[in-house]
Amino acid sequence: MSRVFFHLALSLVLSLALPAMILADPSQKRITPVVQAVRAVAPAVINITSSHTEVGTPLERFFGLEFEPFGRFSPRQPRRRSSLGSGIIVDGKRGLALTNAHVIAGGDEIRVHLQDGRDFPARVKGMEPDFDIAVLEIYDAPELPSIPLGDSSDIMPGETVIAIGNPFGFNHTVTTGVVSALNRSIRSGSGMLTDLIQTDAAINPGNSGGPLLNIDGSLIGINTAIDARGEGIGFAIPVNKAKRVMSGMMRGHGLEPLWFGIMVQNVDPAVAKALDLRQPGGVLVRETIKNSPANKAGIVPGDVVMRVNNAEIRDSQDYINILRNLSEGEKVRVDLLREGKRYDLKLEPAPFTDQEAAALMERRWGFSAREKNGKVIVNSVNKNGPANFLVKGDIIRGGGGEQIKDLKELYQIFRRWRMSQQATLFIERDGRRYYARIVI
Repeated sequence: MSRVFFHLALSLVLSLALPAMILADPSQKRITPVVQAVRAVAPAVINITSSHTEVGTPLERFFGLEFEPFGRFSPRQPRRRSSLGSGIIVDGKRGLALTNAHVIAGGDEIRVHLQDGRDFPARVKGMEPDFDIAVLEIYDAPELPSIPLGDSSDIMPGETVIAIGNPFGFNHTVTTGVVSALNRSIRSGSGMLTDLIQTDAAINPGNSGGPLLNIDGSLIGINTAIDARGEGIGFAIPVNKAKRVMSGMMRGHGLEPLWFGIMVQNVDPAVAKALDLRQPGGVLVRETIKNSPANKAGIVPGDVVMRVNNAEIRDSQDYINILRNLSEGEKVRVDLLREGKRYDLKLEPAPFTDQEAAALMERRWGFSAREKNGKVIVNSVNKNGPANFLVKGDIIRGGGGEQIKDLKELYQIFRRWRMSQQATLFIERDGRRYYARIVI
């Protein structure tokens, strides 16, 4: 009886101890590549809080008051608005982290939170809204954990990916999925993002700016957006594009605008009928600039550009938005129609310099400008051009709804609106200011 009792007691002790032993020493089968990747990268993932002060409506901001019931007014109390996002530290020694531009846009106070519980202030080192990429500098911090930027050139549809972020404030949430597709493009109210990675790894508000990893734990993308129409449709910026954008920002001069070297017009129903197209769409090449990338690639007047890097072009604004999301050194595929036949061409966009913008602006808008005493002043006017209402010496205060403080800003506005059939300028003459419209 004593021997039976001994075996029963031993069995009971082992049954109670076994779960604790398993928890203390997980089997190798449970330490999957996903677990290994998360353990390696999670310490470098940051949760970002971006706050700004909101004063109220334009009327309230003007008077410094807010309206209350029964006609009473009271001093306006500033309100703090906060947004949540994620990021990844890519240089621990310098405290540099990547995130989305929309995560920190408008924030006047930014703080980052690490997995180990530490909390630090941060500031914007550089931001490129056209690419939805920003670089944060974390300061007042000792050496931080980080991961190197990976390589997104060999991503395969169907391969396993891992997202880590801060969805709805749940810190360091891990989700997994696969690469659903490559080279996706999405439109937003401010432009277009191209060459995106599509994934079904769950991405929710708060994941923006966080890392997308492959099964080896390498950083292959920066999570940026979801398609609200359905579940399992998320998008990430390829890390190779993020590297090019970050490199340009860290050099201190930002990214130089790019172009193909063509002038285009919309394909409306009348143009589509003249070209024997089934429906309007794309842009018609009216002119190819000599020695430009398009000229070297064989694009000629009369071609209709339908797609750039799988992004469908509906009109000239689409074309401009796509150019704004390309980076120097990027190889671009152009799909076009020529006399009813489809062609695929490859080219590499070139910097659209201020000198080229100035020359094209003088030819298309019909005036030139110079800087004097911190002002942008009309230097010459083509009296037969679309801006013949200008007078030499006029001060250009704004254009396209944006303020103009120097020539660089004027040329940037021209690049953005050069394909449009009209553009609006804000002019000062003899102390009076007025709006004037250029009609091409």
